[in-house]
Amino acid sequence: MEIFAISLSFRDTSIRVYITLSTSPWSTLLQSKRKMNYLGKEISSKASVLILDDDFDIVTLMKIGLQHNSFNVYGFTDPALALEHFGMNAKSYDLVISDIRMPQMNGFEFIKKVKEIKPEIKVFLMTAFEINDIEFRRVLPSTRIDEFIQKPISIERLNTLVRTHVKNRRKKI
Repeated sequence: MEIFAISLSFRDTSIRVYITLSTSPWSTLLQSKRKMNYLGKEISSKASVLILDDDFDIVTLMKIGLQHNSFNVYGFTDPALALEHFGMNAKSYDLVISDIRMPQMNGFEFIKKVKEIKPEIKVFLMTAFEINDIEFRRVLPSTRIDEFIQKPISIERLNTLVRTHVKNRRKKI
């Protein structure tokens, strides 16, 4: 939400509040740009997770659920912006979680590009549909996927999966 104060005359001042209620491309861009402002912040010792899903509510719920368990989480609804952010901050990320079915770029394409930037990154793919292992192996034969998540998933289960994979990754570093 953003609040703008507008003076309509020299004597009177009126305040109008504009609340974004949609997940239109414009509001998604604004939300993602706001996240991009934090690129220069110092990286903490907490594990960092990137979440990508075209459903804003899913991104928000997962982000809040993981943040309450001490993870740094960056959520995106636009694959192009998520990829740009990941490319500029790849060294700080421990895990990427992506939906499979999205407009613009599907999760397979997104994960393939993420792995080109940082091959050792842990990745989870999630979907509300049945996961066909044969189809997956045909699309990404050499890409390692660390976990498949069937939506819906409980926040407790999500935290357990993330904690397990991040802990294993940090031991190897």
